[in-house]
Amino acid sequence: MNLIAIDIGNTKIKVAFYLNDDEKLIKRVDGNAGDVESQLADILTECWDQVPLVKSATEPVKECVLVAGSVKPEWTGLVRDVVKEELGQKLLVIGQDVPLPMETAVDDALHVGTDRLCSAAAAYAVVEGAVVVADFGTAVTIDLVDEDGVFVGGTIAPGLDLSLAAMNAGTARLPKVDMQKPKEVYGVNTEEAMRAGVYWSAVGLLETICRKYAEQIGSWPQVILTGGAAKVIKDDCEFVDSWVSDLALRGIIIAYKKYIYEQADIAERSEKDSKKK
Repeated sequence: MNLIAIDIGNTKIKVAFYLNDDEKLIKRVDGNAGDVESQLADILTECWDQVPLVKSATEPVKECVLVAGSVKPEWTGLVRDVVKEELGQKLLVIGQDVPLPMETAVDDALHVGTDRLCSAAAAYAVVEGAVVVADFGTAVTIDLVDEDGVFVGGTIAPGLDLSLAAMNAGTARLPKVDMQKPKEVYGVNTEEAMRAGVYWSAVGLLETICRKYAEQIGSWPQVILTGGAAKVIKDDCEFVDSWVSDLALRGIIIAYKKYIYEQADIAERSEKDSKKK
């Protein structure tokens, strides 16, 4: 299958291109960049140029779908416009054109965030059992999927950079600090103390939530770490089983494939029913 998956987050837009299910590239664009449209156009054109023409078609046509998961509606419209103007194609959006990838036990699945559900679906597809997905991005989400593949729910906390920015904005003397792994558990200056506080709070939060989830389901689930900031803390999280940098992108692919397989199954059953009649 030829597919371009687009993960539209709160700060970045990620694009992954798969040709015959083989990953060809993953690129990222800062959604707040002044030239975001032109960057996206270049990336999408680069992908599209690699898609071969369908040999059996009477007119030149390429077989490739573009599927997006988004948590930022205004950027969804931007990406949709770029796809239409540059490629002449329709962008399929999970939760609108493509169903959500897994069953949930939450009050409103559409308000969970397709990034969280796609990441959870990708994690469960590999683990095939209870799993915790911790995404360290703009926000930190720690979600639980039970052994039956149901998205139970999760927790949301400020991300590492957001926490540092909040301390700077909400106090008179704490400075603006960029996130780096602290040198020690304690800081010998204000900047290092802020980094250490945010860093070890994140590690402790993740371990505590995972333990609470384990108490709830009666066993320790596998834990998968993802998100741009996850690489900062992963080495101090011994209870984490694996780190996957672009889990949501993989979940977008799973969501679309699940959708087309279900559509094919429905069509096959309908055909069988019509023959019986």
